[in-house]
Amino acid sequence: MIPRYSLPEMSRIWSEQHKLEVWKEVETLVVEAWIEAGVAPAAAAAAVRAAPDVDNDEWKAREAVTNHDVAAFVDVLAASVGPGGEWVHYGLTSSDMLDTAQGFLLMEAGHLLQRRVNELLGVVRAKALQHRDTVMIGRTHGIWAEPTTFGLKLATWAFELDRDRTRLAAAVASVAVGKISGAVGTYAHTPPVIEGYVCEKLGLGIEPASSQITHRDRHAHFLATLALIGASLERFATEIRHLQRSEVGEARESFGEGQKGSSAMPHKRNPIASENVTGLARLLRSYAAAGFENVALWHERDISHSSVERITLPDATILADFMLARATTVVRRLVIASDQMSKNLQTTGGLFFSEAVLLA
Repeated sequence: MIPRYSLPEMSRIWSEQHKLEVWKEVETLVVEAWIEAGVAPAAAAAAVRAAPDVDNDEWKAREAVTNHDVAAFVDVLAASVGPGGEWVHYGLTSSDMLDTAQGFLLMEAGHLLQRRVNELLGVVRAKALQHRDTVMIGRTHGIWAEPTTFGLKLATWAFELDRDRTRLAAAVASVAVGKISGAVGTYAHTPPVIEGYVCEKLGLGIEPASSQITHRDRHAHFLATLALIGASLERFATEIRHLQRSEVGEARESFGEGQKGSSAMPHKRNPIASENVTGLARLLRSYAAAGFENVALWHERDISHSSVERITLPDATILADFMLARATTVVRRLVIASDQMSKNLQTTGGLFFSEAVLLA
């Protein structure tokens, strides 16, 4: 993801350095598990753990030879360990390490997103309670309807965010799984006890029947949930954009000192943050579509999903993180023009009494 839409904490999770650290941790835990199983010598895990982190440049140079990123990583790590290095990647296939590490990274990213949703929910809820009695005209089809309150409008946002929070918790739990079951997932050379040890240490669930990979319906579910969160944020942003229209003027984004809305028209104050969220929601939906395409793979596995996930999983979580943070700032600083709400209500000339007249 481009730096413009990347926040530091989520970017760190998906950094190359952190990825290599997690890869090394998975490999180290596997060696520890072999020691627990009485197979590897006791000193092997300590030797792997004490080895220096894999240098990114050295890894890339080795990958240029192997044309295989995991094999290159294993070669560099094992060589740096010295005695005991022969136990690195023992009994594993690439997906054992890759999918388990990815499950851990997705868990980290998911927990950060859960914090973001909770923060936005808290801000929206507080604002809804603050404006529970702020009366305004309700609109359907963009046309005057009956009176409502701005607090009720925000309450619909709050309950939607609560549903997003529930969906996200389920999606994170589903995608935060690992597998250490070997080629085609049969445990032929690596018993389930190894998998159990590694996943427990990482705080991950276990894919109950892997086909050499963790199954991509989990990732599709996760990406679809992020797209749905984006859709919620787009709904909120669209409402703010309409309320900020010059002829409505009932709410507006805050405008900082020195900020400019146009290079040509000094009077302009535009809902740029809300428009930004609206646009990014479209991108999130495209990642969800790619996630669904990744579910159907050949037989026990292929790698048609791999190139897609290198982009979609980091980018979708980075975008969702940015959008949630931006939406939180917008709502927290939202300027509510209650006088204009009252004025617009009176402009209707009492048309909002029409249903009462109809019923009478």
